[in-house]
Amino acid sequence: METRIALDDATELTRTGDIWLFRGESAADRAIRLTTNSPVNHVGMAIVLEDLPPLMWHAELGRSLPDVWTGNHQRGVQLHDLRDAVLTWSQKYGQQAWLRQLEYPITRATEDAVLRTVARLDGTPFPSTARLASRWVRGRVPQFRKGERELKLESAYCAEVVAVTYEEMGLLPPGRRPNWYDPGRFWSGDDLDLIGGAKLGEEIAVDVPTV
Repeated sequence: METRIALDDATELTRTGDIWLFRGESAADRAIRLTTNSPVNHVGMAIVLEDLPPLMWHAELGRSLPDVWTGNHQRGVQLHDLRDAVLTWSQKYGQQAWLRQLEYPITRATEDAVLRTVARLDGTPFPSTARLASRWVRGRVPQFRKGERELKLESAYCAEVVAVTYEEMGLLPPGRRPNWYDPGRFWSGDDLDLIGGAKLGEEIAVDVPTV
């Protein structure tokens, strides 16, 4: 049986580095899953720091919520109140949500790496849906020169944001282009190559209150 948890319990349980996955049935959602060959169409990462409420670090086309880093409503890479973000993706966008917990000690150095990544990437534009397929394919083309990959992105898809942040945290090996990653890479059916002894737990379905 699928493990399930209420949103409020999941929000209280989540910690920095936990993965949040979403799957919807709109035409755009299905197009993303088709172009990336993924069982889910969106991924975000939890950031939980001291007395702040749990936050969601992700990238999206919408600007329904204020960005916690800038205070503005913006498209692209965003930092949101996590509970509000899950409610928006469930109630407004019609998405099912899952939580995968990260098994890895989060230190001050890890948190600093996360915050540096937020400072660098927050507000980066989201690529157009039409570019997703070619972007995903290009990410699988072998690189020809060591060090060719550049962490500064001109535009960023949700999985790329999580992957770059995980790499900065020391959880993913360096060397892959960010667009090698898609939301399905963070689903348990894919063998995500975490390092440093880090592991992700199985998906926990999150029950979100209806409107």
